[in-house]
Amino acid sequence: MNLEIKNFDDLTTREVYEILRVRSEVFVVEQDCVYNDLDGKDLESVHIMIEEDDKILAYLRVIKPGISYDEPSIGRVLVTCQARGRGLARKIVQAGMDYIIHNWGEKKITIGAQDYLKKFYESLGFEAVSEVYSEDGIPHVDMTYFKK
Repeated sequence: MNLEIKNFDDLTTREVYEILRVRSEVFVVEQDCVYNDLDGKDLESVHIMIEEDDKILAYLRVIKPGISYDEPSIGRVLVTCQARGRGLARKIVQAGMDYIIHNWGEKKITIGAQDYLKKFYESLGFEAVSEVYSEDGIPHVDMTYFKK
């Protein structure tokens, strides 16, 4: 199992295809959510993947400040159904947080989390900063992490 961190322009065509495939598998098919995945943010994001045998098991994108929120953000967080229960969600989100803190020198991260994952993100130090709202028919809550 290896962790890959790449800017969009450094991704291979196969990696882009695999990213879009797993995002569609989890968010569109599994969660039965029709939304525009290709929102233009990928081009300005850093992509973090946990792979095994050339398959993505976990993925997220780290988004620069001023694109989704005033602060940097983490989005499209997923673990494939075959890889769940192995602690990969915590590992990949922590990798995204570490990237933002150590590479960009940022101390504040804001995310739009699915509401059912609120306790998971709280366990990583995030705090809710909004009421629950609907995004693409799924309850979400904005959460912010402050590095002390």
